[in-house]
Amino acid sequence: MSQSLKDLTDALLNAARAAGAQSAEALAVRGTSLSAEVRAGALEHIERSEGIDLGLRVLQGKRQAIVSSSDVSPATLTALAERAVAMAREAPEDPFAGLAEPDQLASDRDAGGLELADTQTAPDPGQLTETALTAEAAALDVAGVTQVESASASCSSTEIFLRASNGFAGGYGRTGNSIGCSAISGSGTSMERDYDADSRTHWADLREAADIGRLAGERAHDRAGARKPETGTFPVLFDERIAASLIGHLLSACNGAAVARGSSWLRDAMGEQVLPAHLSLNEDPHRPRAFGSRPFDSEGLPTRSRRIVENGVLMGWTMDLTSARKLGLDSTGNASRGVSSPPSPVNWNVALTQGDRTRDDLLSDMDTGLLVTSMIGSTINPTTGDYSRGASGFWVENGQITYPVNECTIAGNLRDMLLRIVPANDARPHLSRVVPSLLIEGLTLAGK
Repeated sequence: MSQSLKDLTDALLNAARAAGAQSAEALAVRGTSLSAEVRAGALEHIERSEGIDLGLRVLQGKRQAIVSSSDVSPATLTALAERAVAMAREAPEDPFAGLAEPDQLASDRDAGGLELADTQTAPDPGQLTETALTAEAAALDVAGVTQVESASASCSSTEIFLRASNGFAGGYGRTGNSIGCSAISGSGTSMERDYDADSRTHWADLREAADIGRLAGERAHDRAGARKPETGTFPVLFDERIAASLIGHLLSACNGAAVARGSSWLRDAMGEQVLPAHLSLNEDPHRPRAFGSRPFDSEGLPTRSRRIVENGVLMGWTMDLTSARKLGLDSTGNASRGVSSPPSPVNWNVALTQGDRTRDDLLSDMDTGLLVTSMIGSTINPTTGDYSRGASGFWVENGQITYPVNECTIAGNLRDMLLRIVPANDARPHLSRVVPSLLIEGLTLAGK
């Protein structure tokens, strides 16, 4: 029988103490994954992986070091701890490094109510293969689709356990399942590609594979004959599929690490309006069956719901302990880390206020402009918020989609852009970032 993650973190922490660590934190992660990919009606690739990874963070005063290993033998744990302590003694001092105080730690460490792990039997290789084949066949049935680039299905299971010398000990498991399909229409230099996919914590919640394949095919078909749009200043509607990227730029600018470095375009915007006055951006790490949910963060602090933006006004930064100490504030319980990296602030589940109109209503309102369904590349200045990205989608005239477009660039400034967003009502509620289609007037398009 394999060792429990709890026992492994106990052993690693004991080894750190024996090596002379003043304080330490041990993280153990056990993961398994299985994926199947098909092509031309046959299985092309199937892969299974499983393993345990260990991470140890050691602190000697304000000096810290992190080491990791996938070998869980007692001799390796001892060597790992000795190496970490030796490295920490030579590391530069960080006045803001340190574990949480005992009274800061989460008291409720039970993730059961969050339903993060699927209790049903995971799909086997045959079921994954059949699912991928169903998606591929549905895409190929769409008129104009000449080939399916890839169709796949996968499942995974992950367990984590965190133990620290400040008294924290807790862990939980989560599962992930996905189906994806990428279809191609046309041939030669006229080929166009599009996709559809779905990812859920529970296999039973996934959309039907045939629906995913069909939609991927239809999207690829609709892109046939794409050409460059006009150059000028036009309204742009960011489709729900990619609208979350705009809110992602806002979240990055609210990251406490970036603010503490002075490298955020929102570094002086606390308490100022950053979104239209009727919109709020909420974070909720306790949504059942959501990928961003968890009972505690990677430093053992309790996670909690909060408003990042309330009625358009920026209310707070996203912080781990280190960034909070640098800013003279309290952590928001947003620390995340891997076995080989220190904690850093990240966001959990976020949701933007939805509008009361459909995407088609916003298309009608924009009259002439661009509907963006895909983005490539990125030139974002994190200090100024200047924005420039390659895009493709559909040209809109008189409120109606007229033809597909590609090879164009959208440019603006995020501070100005986000103040002008108009949301639709089409956000998918199960995603970690629940963001509807967003209309923004007056962006610069570079096409033909």
